[in-house]
Amino acid sequence: MNAATNIRFHVAPGGALTGRIRVAGDKSISHRAIMLGALAEGITEISGFLEGEDSLATLTAFRAMGVTIEGPYDGSVRVHGVGLHGLRAPSEPLYVGNSGTSMRLLAGLLAGQAFDSVLTGDASLSQRPMRRVTEPLAEMGAHIETTAGGTAPLTIHGGQRLQAIRYALPMASAQVKSCVLLAGLYAQGRTCVTEPAPTRDHTERMLRGLGYPVEVHGATACVPGGGQLYAAPIDVPADISSAAFFLVGASIAPGSDLVLEHVGMNPTRTGVIDILRAMGADIEVLNEGEVGGELVADLRVRAARLRGIDIPPELVPLAIDEFPALFVAAACATGRTVLTGAEELRVKESDRIQVMADGLQVLGIDARPTPDGMIIEGGTPGNTLGPGRIDSRGDHRIAMSFAMAALCAGGPIDIDDCANVNTSFPHFVALARATGLDIRQG
Repeated sequence: MNAATNIRFHVAPGGALTGRIRVAGDKSISHRAIMLGALAEGITEISGFLEGEDSLATLTAFRAMGVTIEGPYDGSVRVHGVGLHGLRAPSEPLYVGNSGTSMRLLAGLLAGQAFDSVLTGDASLSQRPMRRVTEPLAEMGAHIETTAGGTAPLTIHGGQRLQAIRYALPMASAQVKSCVLLAGLYAQGRTCVTEPAPTRDHTERMLRGLGYPVEVHGATACVPGGGQLYAAPIDVPADISSAAFFLVGASIAPGSDLVLEHVGMNPTRTGVIDILRAMGADIEVLNEGEVGGELVADLRVRAARLRGIDIPPELVPLAIDEFPALFVAAACATGRTVLTGAEELRVKESDRIQVMADGLQVLGIDARPTPDGMIIEGGTPGNTLGPGRIDSRGDHRIAMSFAMAALCAGGPIDIDDCANVNTSFPHFVALARATGLDIRQG
């Protein structure tokens, strides 16, 4: 949980979302741009960088390891790369706050360094499982100490000779896949990772964009050790996970007509669009293009009458971060929505299955958590939810999802513990107000 003073959102009921906006830059790509830019030869110019606490934690960690980084200035960053073997030992533990991406990907990179390092995080991150990365890294020859429960802090002993492995992920996780591939840059031989279902492939795309040989065959991605990265411009598109709150909000609020500009449309991330369309959402894809190997487009979303569905299992890993918002869509839809195969939601910044179910129940919705998902009985679109006070448990996606829920509520919604919204979406309140959501922060 963020140590900052509690921030509460007060959201008045009703309204519609209209206009044109560009949401915050993609957090996953922002993390990787700093990491790989730091390890490249030359200066990497980044535009659209997300100036949220999570991605800034990654930036700060690399500064602590001797990398000169200018900015960010309005989303622009210049990273003076030091090469794969140019990092220096930090003088103190690397604190990454609430960022699981920072900790898990850095574990892979640091496992191959010549120096010792320690990764720490806040209270929430220190409860999240890290054996999912430390175990495959140990197979490669890394020496990493955790708590008895397999959690942070991670003490990483440098100077180990890493060996390439072929690793089959036990769960679909882009963070674990990326961790192993990044360790593979320092390993002898060819490291391959096979995933049970598609996950976001930003690491593979950016490695390739910076000149590193990456092979992808079906569900398996491979990298050889001992290569080099070369600086190149990186344009970070708008984050589809941040766009998801507005996609849901405009879908459930009568009279809405909203355009979201320059949204990242990586095919491993568009599950939220596919699920909403299956529920009856009116989402139009416009101005499709490509920047730096990543697909982008504008998204026009208009209000629609949503219906409950059984969410297709193959779409679950493609929308894993967007389910808090999708649960709100389900609550405002007609009929039953059933999610299965999403047990990963229980080990995010909060137990997102339980916390969302608790909040929806406060608002009068029949939301029944299951071990790997939820069953939600929707109501009548337009005035589905009651008023209430929600505890977001310090989870930024919970807080923003319930803010959008007020659009189809019959009374105000107050949301506690919202400070961590700044980890992924600074200026969320201002942007939401600009589109028509009656939200105040206090």
